[in-house]
Amino acid sequence: MNKLIDYLNGELNEAERAEVEQKLSTDPEFARECEETKALWDSLKLITIPQMDKSRFKHALEGYKQAEKPRFSWSGLWNKQPKMRLAYTFLLILIGLAGGWLLNENQNNEIAKVEEEVTSLKQEMVLTLIENPSATERIRAVNMSTEIPDANDKVIDALLSTLNNDPNDNVRLMTLEALIGFADHPKVRQGLVKSIVSQESPILQSAMADVMLNLQEKSSVKPLKSILKQEGLDSTVKDKVEKTIQQILI
Repeated sequence: MNKLIDYLNGELNEAERAEVEQKLSTDPEFARECEETKALWDSLKLITIPQMDKSRFKHALEGYKQAEKPRFSWSGLWNKQPKMRLAYTFLLILIGLAGGWLLNENQNNEIAKVEEEVTSLKQEMVLTLIENPSATERIRAVNMSTEIPDANDKVIDALLSTLNNDPNDNVRLMTLEALIGFADHPKVRQGLVKSIVSQESPILQSAMADVMLNLQEKSSVKPLKSILKQEGLDSTVKDKVEKTIQQILI
């Protein structure tokens, strides 16, 4: 190391300089060390060093010699242990992956929380608008209910009540279409079957028959037969209901 510093300072004789240059050309590790030392040396030249008188310098030097003992060097261990460097690099990669996973997990949690709040808000709006005197607003509420992936029981009950009691046939028809989207809900299937006898409009009776056929709901046969007993039943509806019953029972 001393010879390397002397080489960088230009203090070697010709033979010693040739020896160092020969080693630089054949020993990559030594060449790397030389480059690093030179870079450090150049940076130190930029630092302004305050003047120190000779007596203080000698005193400091003596103190350094007295205190100097062989010490454990992390840098030395690091340079001599390639496996340690590899393990450390691998550890950093794991830490990065774990950090990314945690960040992504936190983002997913935040997104889920926002989606839950939006769903809750939509359900409240549906329950409010569906009671509005305006048929347009009630249809708006019904359409909004289709944007809720898992409607709660209050929304389901409100839709079934609208299907049975709304004075506007268009609102009822839109509500029936919306409820089909929740057909996997046991309460919806049962509610749709019970709603059959509440429908007096030919268009609603025909639509109910189509829904029961698509669902292949055998429990709907009895209420469908009750429609056939109604006086003044539309002939087209009568024909459709009869065919629906036959197809469900096949």
